[in-house]
Amino acid sequence: MTKIDPVAARRALEANPGLPADAQGPVFREPWQAQAFAMTLALHEKGLFAWSEWAAMLGETIKAAQAAGDPDTGDTYYHHWLATLERMTSEKAVTTRADLTTYRDAWERAAARTPHGQPIELTTRDFGG
Repeated sequence: MTKIDPVAARRALEANPGLPADAQGPVFREPWQAQAFAMTLALHEKGLFAWSEWAAMLGETIKAAQAAGDPDTGDTYYHHWLATLERMTSEKAVTTRADLTTYRDAWERAAARTPHGQPIELTTRDFGG
């Protein structure tokens, strides 16, 4: 389970008014959404970016998606969040686009070989290409 600091979550909500939330805080439909949110909070707390910088980049991501035909029904919000996280970490030289692609491809291979309902586990063979 992903633990999220409630104070950091409140700051994120204040800086990102479009963030899906209820009275208790951010709302996630899938575990990966909470994990992407938690990673973003951690990187912000480490000083990688200011919330104003994050909000501006997230806004750019959403506008680009809308221009490309995203109906903006709210279902894709965390896809935009993740795309922004990937862009921010590569632009800040925390990782590279190539590394992100390598891990994404490995994850897809691991998911493809994993029986439905079982946890997906990355192994060295998933990085084989």
